[in-house]
Amino acid sequence: MADTMAPQMAQAAPGAQPGATKRDFLKLTTAAFAAVGVAGIAWPFVSSMNPSADVLALASTEVDLTPIATGQAVTVMWRGKPVFVRNRTAEEVQQARAVPLGELKDPATDQSRVRRDNWLVMVGVCTHLGCVPLGQKPTDAKGDYGGWFCPCHGSHYDTSGRIRKGPAPSNLLIPDYAFTNDTTIRIG
Repeated sequence: MADTMAPQMAQAAPGAQPGATKRDFLKLTTAAFAAVGVAGIAWPFVSSMNPSADVLALASTEVDLTPIATGQAVTVMWRGKPVFVRNRTAEEVQQARAVPLGELKDPATDQSRVRRDNWLVMVGVCTHLGCVPLGQKPTDAKGDYGGWFCPCHGSHYDTSGRIRKGPAPSNLLIPDYAFTNDTTIRIG
């Protein structure tokens, strides 16, 4: 009888519950190491789905308006897209406001597209197929309405960035922006 009890006593760890064996301990230890291993392998993959630092930095951008003279325009990058910032002349503002809404494919008043009369800020991507319209440089073709012209398919935009002629279905988009002071805007 002593011979039959010896193997059972050797398998139970001191202070262990009755019925617990080395095999149970090894199973538990193996499962714990496997869980840690899976977590260690999965963590880089999960972490790679987070936006990178350069993407987070582009979530918003500030633009100094001081160097932009009346009648000039600049292009800044925001979220990988060009954003047109134009300091419009009084004539351009007047032209934009004189257009009857009935003549527009995508009716929108000039006042609804700007925060301050002379400053027009919009995403510089044609709403037809994603081209970048011309009109930022003084030598660029500005289309039939003095704003922007997309040479790829012939869309013409006015001095408020509204579609006037061509295949584009809607106006150039206005990004979320705000004046942080009289000479600076934050886009995004």
